This record gives sequence, structure tokens and C-alpha cells, in this order.
Amino acid sequence: MDLRIFTEPQQGASYDTLLKVAKATEDLGFNAFFRSDHYLSMGNGDGLPGPTDAWITLAGLARETKRIRLGTLMTAGTFRLPGVLAIQVAQVDQMSGGRVELGLGAGWFEEEHKAYGIPFPKEKFARLEEQLAIITGLWATGTGSEFTYDGTYYQLAKSPALPKPAQAKVPVLIGGHGATRTPRLAAQYADEFNIPFASLEDSERQFGRVRAAAEAAGRKGDELVYSNALVACVGKDDAEVARRAAAIGRDVDELKANGLAGSPAEVVDKIGRYAAIGTSRVYLQILDLDDLDHLQLISDQVQSQLG
Repeated sequence: MDLRIFTEPQQGASYDTLLKVAKATEDLGFNAFFRSDHYLSMGNGDGLPGPTDAWITLAGLARETKRIRLGTLMTAGTFRLPGVLAIQVAQVDQMSGGRVELGLGAGWFEEEHKAYGIPFPKEKFARLEEQLAIITGLWATGTGSEFTYDGTYYQLAKSPALPKPAQAKVPVLIGGHGATRTPRLAAQYADEFNIPFASLEDSERQFGRVRAAAEAAGRKGDELVYSNALVACVGKDDAEVARRAAAIGRDVDELKANGLAGSPAEVVDKIGRYAAIGTSRVYLQILDLDDLDHLQLISDQVQSQLG
């Protein structure tokens, strides 16, 4: 089981805080540091000191880390033009020595678009499909050749399709709960399918849809990595679990029902149940970014039992 650390900086985190978490992620043996791509806090938090940009953050971390993978869950397709995003991701991949992964989604949080003057188009999913075609097409175009695309929403003419990422293929993540279009897009473009904050039953059902869509598209269903994103709240005893739940404004019973919460043994057992339905990677949503002892505990007593 591949455990990755997943952060939500829009809830309140500076770059320096994210750097500390990323370095702890690397030092403690986790495989990757991922972050959300949002510009506005959600819920009752004030979001201070304010938002950080996902790809600027990852560019900085690319130079400050050596081993861990770096990526987004998920970059909003509404935030950046696809040609610009292809350049940004390729450059950060070069800066990291080939450690970047791109999670790309349609975008959904209308309030943050209004807050920062970002257009929020009605046809987000159709735009996402064109964005995926353009980004992967630019990267796949041979050096010295040109890329042209004539879509409904985007047109590219005689692009030199540069720069190239350091990796021969940057892994692309697609995720979500949609029953039809999401599995089809994942089958066509994804190296990994991620379902966020889903039960065992819903995850198993959605993984089955993606496998079926992949096979219908001529791929093997097991060609994709299947992953979950789940909130983590682990403690060495009940009191520590309760303290960590209170720090993020959540109820222990709710966290145990919907996330990975409780003692290390409880969390290992639940991850095992996800593994049994085909999950091979879990993104641990860490909401208190100042509690590095939490990461230490997960590394020592959860990750160590999962291989």
C-alpha cells in the first residue's frame, strides 16, 4: 500500500508550513506530497494567511526535496489555459528531476471563482475533456514536430509543443464520483483513478465502472492505479484521537465512519479493507499541518505495518 500525504492549504497555510510538511513527508518515508488547488477556504475557517498557488508551491518544493513525488488533487481546469498548464507542469517536472504527477478536474467551487475574478463556465466537463487532449497531446508530440488542435473551446495552431517534461510520461490522475463520463475520461487519459472521501461500497462500485470503461476502450482494467483520498486522524489512545479530531473541528465517530480515524491498529485494519476492493494507494488528508507528530505516528505505526 502506497501512503501519500495530502494537504488542503486553502484552509490556512503559508509556503513555509507546506515546506515543513513536505520535508517531514520525505524524512518519514512517505512516497508523495500532494496538495489541493483552491484559492478560498471552506467552512468556518478564516484561511489566514491566505491562499498559495498549487503549481508555484510545487515548483518551490521541487527544489527543496529529493525523493518524494509531487502533485495535485486536483488542479481545477477552470484556473489555467491548457497550453499554459502543460508548460507549467513540464517545467516543474524538470525542476524536480521527474517527480511530478498531474491530477486534473473540471473545477467546482464557484465562490472562489467569484472571489478572484476567475470565469466559471457552464460547460466545465466538456472543457476538461479538451484540456486533457491538449495537455497529453502537447507532451506526446515529438521534438521538432508541431501540435495543432481545433476544438469547441480551445484551438492551438502549429504549437512547438515545448517544453517537455523530464519524465517520458507524466502520470495523469482523474477522479470523482460520476457514473458515466468520469469513468470514460479516466479510461481514455488516466494513469490513476482517485475517488475522494468515499465509502468502501461506493469505491468498489466506482472502481468497477472505471475498469469496465477501460476494457471497453481497449485497455486492461488493471492498467490503472486505483486510489482513495481519506481524512486521517490517528492517535495512540482515545484521548489523542479526540484531541486531534477537536483540532480540526470534527467528531470522532464521524471520522471513524467516513475516514481513517482511531488507533493505528484500527486504521491499518480499515486500509486493509480498502486494499481488498482494489485500492493500492491512499492519500491521507492531513488537516492540522502544524501537528508533525501526527505524521510521525502514522509513519511509525501505520505505514510500517503496510510495507
